[in-house]
Amino acid sequence: MSQDFTPILLGSDINVYGMARSFNEAYGISVKALADTQLAPTRYSKIVSVELHPGFSEDPTFIEVMREQKKLYQDHQEPVILIACGDGYAELLSKHKDELADVFVVPYIEYDLLEKLISKEGFYQIAEECGLPYPKTKIITMADFKAENYLELPFDYPIELKPEDPVSWLDVHFEGRKKAFTIHNETELRDIVGKIYGNGYQADLIAQDFIPGDDSNMRVLNAYVDRHHHVKMMCLGHPLLEDPTPQAIGNYMAILPEYNEKLYEQVEAFLEKLNYTGMANFDIKYDARDGKYKFFEINLRQGRSSFYVTLNGYNLAKWYVDDYVYDSLQDKETVYGNKLKSKHVLWLGLPVKVFKQYAHDNEAKQLAEELIHEGRYGTTVFYDKDRNFKRWLLMKYMFHNYNGRYKKYYQENKGQFFEN
Repeated sequence: MSQDFTPILLGSDINVYGMARSFNEAYGISVKALADTQLAPTRYSKIVSVELHPGFSEDPTFIEVMREQKKLYQDHQEPVILIACGDGYAELLSKHKDELADVFVVPYIEYDLLEKLISKEGFYQIAEECGLPYPKTKIITMADFKAENYLELPFDYPIELKPEDPVSWLDVHFEGRKKAFTIHNETELRDIVGKIYGNGYQADLIAQDFIPGDDSNMRVLNAYVDRHHHVKMMCLGHPLLEDPTPQAIGNYMAILPEYNEKLYEQVEAFLEKLNYTGMANFDIKYDARDGKYKFFEINLRQGRSSFYVTLNGYNLAKWYVDDYVYDSLQDKETVYGNKLKSKHVLWLGLPVKVFKQYAHDNEAKQLAEELIHEGRYGTTVFYDKDRNFKRWLLMKYMFHNYNGRYKKYYQENKGQFFEN
């Protein structure tokens, strides 16, 4: 078949594979990805070819490589769509959007808005203005740390502590480093904040009221907003289990489809008020104390586990293509996903056995087990049209490792390894 568009993915992780698979399922094509390192989910694949450029995840290498890519594609008649599969790449595309847009489709927001939203502090300020509920929050600065005036908190322990700048956090390393920390007393707070600022982190920290409840109180919502700033798709997921590994804590490992009209209304109003463009991903947690869903953050791209959207019939790739290639979204009504339970498909990022053993027992887990029994479940990385022995063996090994991870960290944390 003739191809009237060319997608280029940025990264090589499971998010990249999920997008590549979405393009392959919808259009039968294989895609190119640009990355600085080769990660396991895209290795030995026939549907995505990863082109490596050491240092590509940061400037100046990023823009130098993209200028070379512009030369390669400047004579292409069809749209060439750039799709970021990580926070850093989304930020870089937004930053260089003006320079890239004469050759590429760059479906990302303007950089001044991105700078506000990518900062948790900025996101909460905008959420406050737009009436979007979020956890009670205190900002801790390096100046606060030096003056030791960060210990007085407007809420009780336990608290959540996380970096305000997730991109610069990637360059900070020390023993016990995590994506987020649950702090139970002042002694722990002193210790962790000291380690963070003592190992090169310079941006603010976010201290938050810990919302009680296990992984199954979380929600994840992916939305697509067209180039005219209208929300065209929202798909809600109910995570039932998260990764317990300190470096990956909070990554969703099992997602059950869910429908919630009020959440959809809140997100649609929020995104359209911002004049947003492109894919957005929200992390949300239900707070039983007041019956509200609290928004933790917005990711300015599809999430790493967002293949659950494609799995449930709302193919992630088609929104970009329908919008920027065929311009067919303008007259289409907004799709509010997962209303029909008869079409629900469970997404898993680990073996069925691990899910059954470690997910908290509740009604949602029972529904998930029913879907498993009926064969209505799937993964991102095991794809029948991309099978070969090396890839199958590597993915089986990758999945098998979760047995050891959960055994170790479940015991260490006495069964409580969830994070806000």
